[in-house]
Amino acid sequence: MKEPLVLVPGLSCNAALYAQQWPALADGRPILVADHSLDDNLPAIANRLLAAAPERFALCGLSMGGYVAFEVLRQAPERVTRLALLDTSAKPATPETNAPREQMIALAEKGAFDNVTTLLWQRLVAPPRLTDEPLRLLVRQMADEIGTDGFIRQQQAIMKRPDSRPMLASASCPTLVLVGEEDIITPVAEAQEMAELVADHGWLKVVPGCGHLSTLEAPEAVTAELRLWLA
Repeated sequence: MKEPLVLVPGLSCNAALYAQQWPALADGRPILVADHSLDDNLPAIANRLLAAAPERFALCGLSMGGYVAFEVLRQAPERVTRLALLDTSAKPATPETNAPREQMIALAEKGAFDNVTTLLWQRLVAPPRLTDEPLRLLVRQMADEIGTDGFIRQQQAIMKRPDSRPMLASASCPTLVLVGEEDIITPVAEAQEMAELVADHGWLKVVPGCGHLSTLEAPEAVTAELRLWLA
């Protein structure tokens, strides 16, 4: 049996975020998708993941999934065999980054979750994909399945995230850092910073013409890179 793989989705996303990678990665390989919508802090999310995961596993997270992956490494670095960080950042939350999250929480609490998902969509994908209606509907479906309460808990968890750069610098497992060239949420510069921290055992892949949702916007390119990472 191949090395188990744990996938962690991004904010308001679920297993569908990785649906186009699944067939290529699951051949003889157990895959677990972490549930990150039930807790309002990263330590609890990571603890839940570790309780459900195999003893040792490869770990891949996109966006919020990367924040969860960092916390898993804090709690149990010996269980992670390799790490993939997609469209994420190791920087800590700040008052400036938390302000728009607080606004989205307030909108959601007022019953305007539709407005929140519309606002998010404008930033999630590269500009040419904004008119991609099937993709928009998939993103909306995932958000609806996570729901308002799950979304609020996720935002609360993200707003408490610490600086993961020192921890990442001390990690030693093979590490892929991947980012969409047009990602405005976690831009290329932040991926480059992470890649420099793991330069002796990791590498950076920048996906052209791609925004924040790389697994959906450029599925073939991301799948190819993940296959190399798992080889």
